[in-house]
Amino acid sequence: MEMLVAASVPLPPIVVHRPSMRVIDGVHRLRAAMLAGRKTIAVRFFEGTEEDAFILAVESNTTHGLPLSTADRRQAAERIIVTHSRWSDRMIASVVGMSAKTVAAIRRDNMAGEENEAGRIGRDGRVRSIDVSAGRKLAHEIIVGNPSLSLRQVARAAGISAETVRDVKKRMLRGDDPVPRKRQAKLGEWEPDDRLSGRVVARYEVKPPPALVMARLREDPALRLNENGRDLLRLLNIHMVRSEDWNRLVDSVPPHSTETIAELARYCAEKWSEIAFRIEHKGSKSA
Repeated sequence: MEMLVAASVPLPPIVVHRPSMRVIDGVHRLRAAMLAGRKTIAVRFFEGTEEDAFILAVESNTTHGLPLSTADRRQAAERIIVTHSRWSDRMIASVVGMSAKTVAAIRRDNMAGEENEAGRIGRDGRVRSIDVSAGRKLAHEIIVGNPSLSLRQVARAAGISAETVRDVKKRMLRGDDPVPRKRQAKLGEWEPDDRLSGRVVARYEVKPPPALVMARLREDPALRLNENGRDLLRLLNIHMVRSEDWNRLVDSVPPHSTETIAELARYCAEKWSEIAFRIEHKGSKSA
């Protein structure tokens, strides 16, 4: 505290949860400023929920604040498991500073018999199935149909990790089933018709409605927990307008403004098309 009071260089701004005006990160900096007789202090506001504010506070302590005790980290993990049950064990572990195995054990102790979600959100923001048996089978089919695809390409198509795809490939080379026996015991043995005999299986992706996609994106921590991500969500949400509402807006355009508004609409459409191209190109570079 004395070092903070005597500091001559500007300190990083404190982080405050705007809805509650509670200090998330920087309590000691605030007290030091008060002891030094300062009237003002630099502040960065966080607009998220109380639950997300708690996560930011824990993460701040983990990365550069006073180290949390083991008991504090466990309590934090228990709370986050309840408020963000769809987060993966690795995601929660990265916030509280524990191992993913420890978080998994805490989840089992606190939510035994209560889990019913189909997947969890990982640190990269992607949703992955908890039971990857179906993903393993789909990866097997994709590899048989197109052996030249990379691990990441197969992983994206099957909704599993690249490491799981690597394991599927190894099992195929050994002549083993893509799903380990312990998983098959839970699902029941495959029927003979479910096995592939060198045939290519064509699958067609049925895309969910945009409103559902938007709802999933709002749960994505990679977007929710940073300012740029929240700005992008707000912009996307503005365009989630029903067809009847678009018709109503079009009908309300006055005759003397039709050409101007149409030109602006085309400009916006071109910008979104450019953004879509850049995003897709960015994804292909990382593949």
